[in-house]
Amino acid sequence: MLEKMIFGRYIPGDSFIHRLDARAKMIFVFLFIAIVFIANNWITYGILLVFTFLIIRMSKIRLYFLINGLKPVVILIIFTFLLHLIFTREGDIIFHWKFITIYQEGLRQGIFIAIRFFVLVILTSILTLTTTPISITDALETLLGPLKKWKLPVHELALMMSISLRFIPTLMDETDKIMKAQMARGSDMTTGNMKERMRAIVPLLIPLFVSAFKRAEDLATAMEVRGYKGGEGRTRYRKLEWATRDTIIMFSLVVFAGILVYFRQ
Repeated sequence: MLEKMIFGRYIPGDSFIHRLDARAKMIFVFLFIAIVFIANNWITYGILLVFTFLIIRMSKIRLYFLINGLKPVVILIIFTFLLHLIFTREGDIIFHWKFITIYQEGLRQGIFIAIRFFVLVILTSILTLTTTPISITDALETLLGPLKKWKLPVHELALMMSISLRFIPTLMDETDKIMKAQMARGSDMTTGNMKERMRAIVPLLIPLFVSAFKRAEDLATAMEVRGYKGGEGRTRYRKLEWATRDTIIMFSLVVFAGILVYFRQ
């Protein structure tokens, strides 16, 4: 399952979303995270889902591919849904069996939270799937640029965040390989009590940390031999350019927020 995780990966393409400026996509996602909380009824959450599927359509990324790659997150969404379903005790009782009682409001809140998680994860994944790591670094550095006045190392911070994001799928692939190697040697990480499972994870963590440090050292060496010296005086081969389509997508977000406010109860 880990090898299918897509968060942090980049998929080359020529869709409308791919061609957007990285800054526009990042601002869009940040604002969307705030706008999601406007939704508070079935109509607004329905509009939220329609808007999200429209973005998926525009990115030309298959929905099956997205859902399949988000299986680890789906488990978290289901867990959150069940927490609201069981522990929210408001409204009419719709199901009762022994000590389990499900209330109407619990079901409603569980579905709303699940939708909220789903659209947030999908859109943040589309951001990384349609944006190259170098564009993310440049966009972060530009957006955080005003903080240079307070002597914040903006370039280093943006580079660090970009590299961290880029290495998530790599570490996931590495974890999957190590797990399979340990299982081939007879290690069982899926059975036993909690203590036995925690003990079985140790042979997984040590080679994973060693591999991560080695990758970090190789990357640092590669950057040094190429004469990398940080942000001061650094030029860019490709510069970010804000186009009309970026303004259009930002305007569509404003319209979308207005529609949500209109239908909000």
